[in-house]
Amino acid sequence: MLIVDDDLHLRKLVLTYAQMEQFQCREAESGAQALELLREADFDIIILDVMMPGIDGFETLAELRKFSQAPVILLTARGEEYDKLLGFNLGADDYVPKPFSPKELMARVGAVLKRAGNKRLSELVFGGLCIEPETRTVRVDGKAVSLPPKEFDLLVKLAENERIVFSREQLLDQVWGFDYFGDARTVDTHIKSLREHLGPYRRAIETVWGVGYKFDCKQE
Repeated sequence: MLIVDDDLHLRKLVLTYAQMEQFQCREAESGAQALELLREADFDIIILDVMMPGIDGFETLAELRKFSQAPVILLTARGEEYDKLLGFNLGADDYVPKPFSPKELMARVGAVLKRAGNKRLSELVFGGLCIEPETRTVRVDGKAVSLPPKEFDLLVKLAENERIVFSREQLLDQVWGFDYFGDARTVDTHIKSLREHLGPYRRAIETVWGVGYKFDCKQE
């Protein structure tokens, strides 16, 4: 676990309870220090404070999502809906307002890690839509569907992060790569084609107006 907060007392509080749950922990007092540690080692989960001097938690989260999909729980004294939406749109897995119960935080850590573990299953199943990342195959109601490489990568990125909203720029960065110089409309073109391939599950890829796209399969 990586605990990121400029408040030493809070870091030690989280550290104490995390160690009681048998976590091995590292600490960072700033967003910049956290990014350095994240580039050096893999972490199972990150506890990230939003209100920090210098690079705040939102900026840190946006930067780390360029190279890491480790689960992140945001801590913040701010509880406005806009802040929560911003955190989730940047890729946060959960959001805990201060002051908080350390025991509740550990419970949320367990829930987030369980969800993250389920995402790593070899097959993603949503009703009759089955996606197998390892074999790069997709089946719609039992029928194999052939997807172009980028459409498949795009589908996996969205499906593995169900209900998380990605901007077009984030999808370009994480699916096409940071060195891709194409227009954001490339994403729209691939989404349109992907929806056609998914047939009755086309509505699983939802447009979030003014932001981007998310995967939310409501099929029975």
